[in-house]
Amino acid sequence: MSEAVSVIPTKILVPIDFSASSHAALDAATELAEKFRAELYLLHVIPEYPAVALPAGVSEASIVEEAKKAAADHFEISQAGLKSRGVKATTSVEVGADVAGAILDAVERENADLLVFTTHGLSGWYPQVFGSIAEKLVKLAACPVLLLRTPKPESSAKVSLGRMMEWW
Repeated sequence: MSEAVSVIPTKILVPIDFSASSHAALDAATELAEKFRAELYLLHVIPEYPAVALPAGVSEASIVEEAKKAAADHFEISQAGLKSRGVKATTSVEVGADVAGAILDAVERENADLLVFTTHGLSGWYPQVFGSIAEKLVKLAACPVLLLRTPKPESSAKVSLGRMMEWW
């Protein structure tokens, strides 16, 4: 006898890099959470860059701490917007050399039953060197994924004025 699997999500994991594309993923996940009374789990992974030469007096730890503080500030705004819409959300900031691996670990650890993300996040050299995070997630995620196709970002992340709400 096979066990029935529900396609209605109860916990939706949304990797957030605070790019314009992240806004689209969060908007879509919020709509789903409202419709299905699901909980959101917002995850920001701060990438580690081993063997990067830093200027004198700047430590990797100070960069990570600054990134954690910025992410916490952004998530505070997101939490307020979600709460006003009646959506329960948890946020997490992690540091890891393998961003896709950290997201996949969180899917398993948090028992997420849907992963919502976009085709493009922050631009730069990272995807060319380490491969597409979105591609890895599609191939390796143990839960259903909702992949939103978004335009490749310009050099700076800009958010259009027509958003449902300003997340950060």
